Amino acid sequence: MTMNLELARQNMIENQVRPWEVLDARVLEVLSRVRREDFVPDAYRNLAFADLALPLGHGEQMMKPVQEGRMLQALDLTGSEDVLEIGTGSGFITACLATLSRRVASVEIHADFTERARERLRAAAIENVELVTAEAVNEYHPGGVFDVIAVTGAVAHVPERFSRWLKQGGRMFVVRGCAPIMEAVLLHHEGDGRYREESLFETDLPYLKNAQPESRFTL
Repeated sequence: MTMNLELARQNMIENQVRPWEVLDARVLEVLSRVRREDFVPDAYRNLAFADLALPLGHGEQMMKPVQEGRMLQALDLTGSEDVLEIGTGSGFITACLATLSRRVASVEIHADFTERARERLRAAAIENVELVTAEAVNEYHPGGVFDVIAVTGAVAHVPERFSRWLKQGGRMFVVRGCAPIMEAVLLHHEGDGRYREESLFETDLPYLKNAQPESRFTL
């Protein structure tokens, strides 16, 4: 079984992630080292390396491996950053971010997700993470600013408060727009409230709570 899992992991990296232009050696190494199968729900463990978005419950899902790889590569972590993750989910991206950075604060609206992620991270011996259960779009206050922000759920529009949490020179990964075609972008904080946008790829993710488009009624 171990041999099959390792083969499946390498097939995921070589046949899914690399062809999606993820070539950063640090990112490929962390995807090889962090055991994705330990972070997926038990019912989907045999699909841990498939090119699929896996259900997590509460209408949430785990990103496809190719999306995770592109996000991690775009954030260009060097090991010295303080990172804010908005949407802990399964804890897999949390583990990858923590492996690539100095410290991660991760906020999740669902308390059961937070507790399961805490158990998984502890089992993986990842300790440089602070997990918080809170609603991020309107209520959460991190009490500081960050070098990097990774938003793992979609938003119709990037909340202004998210941008205020980003240090000058920092960068934020976020997926924005209206389903089914959304845009993954990297926002660079250039100072004085100026943000440069870098378009990465088109995708589709579930919205963060309270970040979906406003309903429009027509007669």
